[in-house]
Amino acid sequence: MSKPSSEFIAASVAVLTVSDSRDASNDTSGDYLREAVTEAGHQVIDHAIVKDNRYRIRAIVSSWIASEDVQVVLVNGGTGFNTKNSTPEALLPLFDREVEGFGELFRMISWEDIGSANMQSRAVAGMANQTLIFAMPGSTSACRSAWERIIADQLDARTRPCNFISHLKKP
Repeated sequence: MSKPSSEFIAASVAVLTVSDSRDASNDTSGDYLREAVTEAGHQVIDHAIVKDNRYRIRAIVSSWIASEDVQVVLVNGGTGFNTKNSTPEALLPLFDREVEGFGELFRMISWEDIGSANMQSRAVAGMANQTLIFAMPGSTSACRSAWERIIADQLDARTRPCNFISHLKKP
């Protein structure tokens, strides 16, 4: 692992909204994530909205993993306990390595906002082909918590003692 940088290094990010009811006119969580990524100094190089179907989710994320340009994928939605929610099932087979701490930390943070309902969050993260993938619930509040309290720091090369920037593919 290389030493954390003293300078900010921009990452290339793709954002996927998983929803059976959202479209470009009401994708508040996808909008929030794209704005937050840009405000942090990273580049949003692609985004999409897909119905909650594990094969459609997997196809889109697989194409981003295979891309030479996408370093980070942020997925919102489809992580609940409802039987229709399939984001974790779509993503887990793609991971070369799971980032177990993300789901654990997200649920810990969620306790403050939603109490024991946090048990039903199946937020996951992992690495695939040097692409970092975070999947979080679809509410804008959950996306804000995940971004501001976990992901933003881990996508900042200045974060010590470690961050994920040095583990990402070089575009």
